[in-house]
Amino acid sequence: MPSPLTYPVTPIDIVGGNSYVPRRLLSVLRRVFCFLVTCRRLVKMKVTNSLKALVKRHRDNRMVRRRGRVYIINKKNPRFKARQG
Repeated sequence: MPSPLTYPVTPIDIVGGNSYVPRRLLSVLRRVFCFLVTCRRLVKMKVTNSLKALVKRHRDNRMVRRRGRVYIINKKNPRFKARQG
């Protein structure tokens, strides 16, 4: 998932590039904009006791261990995301 900061449209483009925008308003707009960009691509992650069956659901599923937890990730189809817990 690309970083919200590299998204082609910025809060300044929404307000207007040449107009003066107070710094406080700009920071609020930036936070709201980043939240909206990340939420649009948000996919809920399944939390299950065992991941053995979930690995076999799709050929691109990969099992990875991050920060002591076991995850299933799938870059082509993110709806297969899962975490053991």
